[in-house]
Parts: sequence; C-alpha cells; structure tokens
Amino acid sequence: MGGLILDGHKLAWHRDRVEAYLAGERVAPVTMDIALTRRCNFKCVYCYGRLQDNPAEKLTLPVIRRLLDDAAEIGVKAVSLVSDGESACSPHVYEAVRHGKANGLDMAMGTNGALFRWDGRLEGLLDDLTYLRFNISAATPERFAEIHGCPIENYEIVCGNIRACVAIKEKKRLPATIGMQMVLLPRYGDQIVPLARLAVDLGVDYLVIKHCSDDESGTLGVDYSGYGALAGALREAESLSTDRTLVKAKWSKILSGGKRSYSRCYGPPLILQMSGSGLVAPCGMLFNERYGNCHIGNIAQTRFRELWRSDRYWEVMRLIASPEFDARTMCGSLCLQHKVNECLWSVREEGAVLPRPAEDVPPHVNFI
Repeated sequence: MGGLILDGHKLAWHRDRVEAYLAGERVAPVTMDIALTRRCNFKCVYCYGRLQDNPAEKLTLPVIRRLLDDAAEIGVKAVSLVSDGESACSPHVYEAVRHGKANGLDMAMGTNGALFRWDGRLEGLLDDLTYLRFNISAATPERFAEIHGCPIENYEIVCGNIRACVAIKEKKRLPATIGMQMVLLPRYGDQIVPLARLAVDLGVDYLVIKHCSDDESGTLGVDYSGYGALAGALREAESLSTDRTLVKAKWSKILSGGKRSYSRCYGPPLILQMSGSGLVAPCGMLFNERYGNCHIGNIAQTRFRELWRSDRYWEVMRLIASPEFDARTMCGSLCLQHKVNECLWSVREEGAVLPRPAEDVPPHVNFI
C-alpha cells in the first residue's frame, strides 16, 4: 500500500477530463460518492449525515440500476457507497455493487461493518469491490459503543467481520483493498495508538486517521485547535506501520485548523455526491433542505443522465464556482472535495500548473 494516496488527490491521472472541465466543457464526474439509503444502525457522535436531513425517496432496485447504468453511460469511472447513510441497510447493496461492476464501474464501499453476515454474499461483494473501508474509531468495546452510539456487542461483530474479509481476500487472492478509517475528535485521542495496534493485529491493508468535518455553525463542536496536541500520538501510530498494514494520518486536514484556502468550489463536477434520499447535489455539505438553491433533483423521480444533462445541473455548478458562493462561510469544513478544490483553485486562480502523473499509477486511481 506504499503508493496509496490517502492525503491528496489523483487529478493528475485524469488530465484530459480536468482540462476539458477547465476549458468550460460539460464533463461527467470521474467519481460519484453515493448512498443507497439515509438509514444507519449506528449513531456516531461525529456523524455529519445527521445534519443533512432532506426529503427522502425510497431507492428501489430498478432506480439504483438505472443510476449505475446512467453513470457508466455518461463516463463516470468509479462509484463509492459512502455519502450520508449506511448502504448495508439497503437490501439492494450486494446487487448494486455487482451491477455497477458489470457496467465497468470501479465500485467501493465504506461501512460500519456490523450488518455483514456469513450468508455467502460477502465473498461476492469482495470479488466486485476495489476497496472496502470499515469506519471504526475506537479500539475497546466500551469506547466503541460510546463513540459509535451502538450496543457494545457490535465491537466484536465488526472486528470479526474485518478478520473475515481479510481471510477471504487472502484465500482468494483478491485485489480488493481492506481498510479501516478513524474519524478523530480531539477528545478521543487516547484511541489513536490502540487503534493502530488493532489494525495491525486484524491484518488490514491500511488504517487512515482523519479529521472530523463540522458544519458552518459548528454544530458538532469540533475543536480544531485541539488536533495539534495529538501530533505525537499520530506519529507513534504511523510508526506502527508494517509491510502488511499502512497507518497514515491525514496531516493536511488535521492540522488545517478547519480552514479553507479557497473561496469558490470547483470540485463537484469531477467528484459528485448523492444523498441516500436520492437527492443529487454538488456535495454532502449541501444536502440539507436549507441549501435548496443547490439541489438538482432526485433520481427516484428523474433519471440521473437527464439530471446531468439539464441546465439546472450546470447552473448549480456555476453558482458554487461563482463570487455568489463563499466556501469558507457558506458550507461545512474540509469536505470530500477539499483536496480537489485546493488543486483546481490553484490552477484557475493562482496560475499553478496541473500536476503531471507519476509513472506508477496509484491504487484506486478512479476514486479521485
């Protein structure tokens, strides 16, 4: 996993599409980040999704299949099942991954991992995924239950499922990456090093330790000034990396103070998000009803390819890239598109040159 980019972006490997976008062309996203439902069986203390309520439609299997068909048709390269819900709560998650892969899409999934069962479908899921990431932010049952807002027995269930996925990967020699992600709040810094040890013990390919995003009002109460004091623990965690397991902190965001260096949002046309309600909006920070001026439509009502072709889609994209929108004050902090935004801002506004790709193509290259 030495070439894995966990604190950056991969625009350099998609220069044709980036240059077309910068030239004013209507381009398809390279990556779409979606959820199949807004439901979740956990109530994590840091959950940004709960701040983004919006009217929900039921995403049936025909609707999901049409979305994936349309994504492939217009040129999307990768789809991650993350966004604002636990997609494992959808009865269609296995078929969605299978259908997307059959369409030529790279498929990935982020999950709390508590709903997987040994019913024969887990192996098929790993056959079709580029990566499977378990969201786990504590290394003991008690802290796990506290942070994730779930019954304590879920800790052993999740750890067991991680071990099972690692074993399936090794047995079948699958290329899928099995990872873990810690969403770090400063008050839970005591879990950093123990979680790194747990990741090594479980045999995953990587553990990434990331900041926690907050909305523009600071509703989650993230103390960005508190991250600096955790630098020693983060370095110790990284030092526990082995030839099998990479431990990596997202330093650029963790030490950013929650601040953006750009005011306009240029990233969503290349990395688009969709709510588990079916709502298509530029990013997860803008799902809430109060951001209705940035809402494009719902895939349960209108096919995605029609939404993407619509004037409304491109009006919204122009709005968030205009002086009428200030990403520093009008949406939450350090979003999914943050690193892409930094790069595109530097190119468009500061005269920087779009990076050239390195000789070696990184893992998960289509998840930018």
